[in-house]
Amino acid sequence: MKRYFVCLLAVFISANFVFAQDWNTAKSTHFIIYYKNAPGGFIDELTAKAENYYDKIADDLGFRRYNFWLWDNRAKIYIYDDEKDYQAARGQPSWSSGCAYPREKVIYSFPYAKKFFDTILPHEMGHIVFREFVGFDNPAVPAWLDEGVASYQQELRFSGAGIIVKDALGKNKLMSLSKLNAVNPQILTDADAVNLFYAQAVSVVDYLIKEFGRDRFVVFCQTLRDKKNLDKALIWAYSFQDTGELDQAWRSYLSR
Repeated sequence: MKRYFVCLLAVFISANFVFAQDWNTAKSTHFIIYYKNAPGGFIDELTAKAENYYDKIADDLGFRRYNFWLWDNRAKIYIYDDEKDYQAARGQPSWSSGCAYPREKVIYSFPYAKKFFDTILPHEMGHIVFREFVGFDNPAVPAWLDEGVASYQQELRFSGAGIIVKDALGKNKLMSLSKLNAVNPQILTDADAVNLFYAQAVSVVDYLIKEFGRDRFVVFCQTLRDKKNLDKALIWAYSFQDTGELDQAWRSYLSR
C-alpha cells in the first residue's frame, strides 16, 4: 500500500512538472504567472494589477492577513491562449471568463477576456482571500456569500447590482435567501438568471458592510469560520435569527 501511494505521488508530481514545463512564466513578489502565447504587454499589466489587488481586497473587507503569498506560497495564474481553449481545458460554462481554485491559490483565464482587469482578476482573487479567511472546506458558506464577496471587488458588477435587484424587487422576481442558499451558479445557463444571482449576492454583502460596518462583517466571517454555521454567525454578528430575517431586512433596505 505504501509503495502504491508513493508511485501515485510520483506520477502526480511528474504530471504537474510536465504541465508546468509547457508554459512560460513571469514571477512577482506574490504571483507566478503561467502563459503560452499571451502578449508581453498583457502579462506585464496582469502582474502589476495582481500585486495592487493583493492588499486592496483584504483591506476592503477588513480582513487581517495571516497567510502571506511569498516564495513557494505565491498564487498562480494560468493564462490560456483564448476563450475556447480556457473553457475546454477547465470544463467551464460558456459564460465563464475565469475561475479560481482557492485552496491551491490558482486562477485560470485568457488574454483580454471582457473587463479582465476590472472584473475577472479581482473577482477570482476575492474568492481566494475570502476562503483563506473563512475556511476552504467550510460547509456553512453558501455560494451566494462566496460569490457576493468576490463580486464586491468588481467595480462594474458592483455598480450595476443595485439597478438589477431593485428592478427584480419591483417585478417580484427576487429569489429568497433561503432558496438562494441552494443555488449553484455553475449550473445556471440563462444569462438573466446568472446576472440576477450575482447581483443579489453582491447586494446583500454590500448591505451588511454598508449598514453595519466592516468590523461587524469581520466578526460575522470569523464566527462563520469558527462555528461553521450560517445562522449562528448571523445571530452573533447581526442578531438576525436566520437568513429569513436577513432577507426581510435587506429587502426593506432596498425599498428605502
